Amino acid sequence: MAEQPRIDASGYTYAHEHLCLDLSAFKQDDDCRLDQYDLICAEMRSLYALGVRNLIEVTNRYMGRNPEFMLEIMRTSGINVIASTGYYQQAFYPAHVAAARVETLAQEMIDDIERGIDGTGLKAGVIAEIGSSAGVITPDEAKVFKAAAIAHRETGRPISTHTTLGTMGLEQLALLKRHGVDPARVVIGHCDLKENLDTILRLIGQGAYVQFDTIGKNSYYPDIKRVAMLRQIAARGLLGHVMLSMDITRRSHLRTNGGPGFGYLLTTFVPLVQEAGFSQADVELMLRDNPSLFFN
Repeated sequence: MAEQPRIDASGYTYAHEHLCLDLSAFKQDDDCRLDQYDLICAEMRSLYALGVRNLIEVTNRYMGRNPEFMLEIMRTSGINVIASTGYYQQAFYPAHVAAARVETLAQEMIDDIERGIDGTGLKAGVIAEIGSSAGVITPDEAKVFKAAAIAHRETGRPISTHTTLGTMGLEQLALLKRHGVDPARVVIGHCDLKENLDTILRLIGQGAYVQFDTIGKNSYYPDIKRVAMLRQIAARGLLGHVMLSMDITRRSHLRTNGGPGFGYLLTTFVPLVQEAGFSQADVELMLRDNPSLFFN
């Protein structure tokens, strides 16, 4: 019997991650095949020792989602993995998305949530990462957003989105609202990939959550600027709508392969925000309390 996933509120949650992902064929780059079980499991054990209890795994259909991989990680490391259902964004859609009825796409998501993924004992606990392209929501993407809204209304599971390079977050929220989704059940992803404070404040002002979920990816946007945006949000008393993560997607992101590793968020970024004046309570709000409320 597949179990309904629940957040362990006693510890931290990484709100937007990948454990097993394969975009290598699309990107023509083997580095984009994240599947090195032993290395990933070792990092999960290290995260557990640092106080992490949950990881929101946003790899969905046709991105290399592997429920058996996730189940084994949970058994071996102790980390609670919340799996996802949905479709990513236009460039990565399988051919059938264009032809499928929105109700068919919605039912696929509902089945993953209510019955379990691919016949395993793992049920999807979040509709994610539902994405849009850079600067546009294509018609097929709009159809997937509508399907996600239907699945949300049927199951109550929250929706976590992908914004390409931090664009279209407001448009995503407007679309979901039009399809009957309460903004409080939506988290907009990748809000920290550019100077994005105005958009972030408008999203939070409507009741949505935002993710600073590419922490450590300084080639896109420096962490010091992420901290500066977080300070502006904190000054307005709005940290209750922020969650943190790293969006590890490549083999080269793993610590053993020379990358920052999953632990960077806690060992490097958290001290950075604390040096900027954030309290331990602020850290726990973003890493424990907010995800515990949102994903349960």
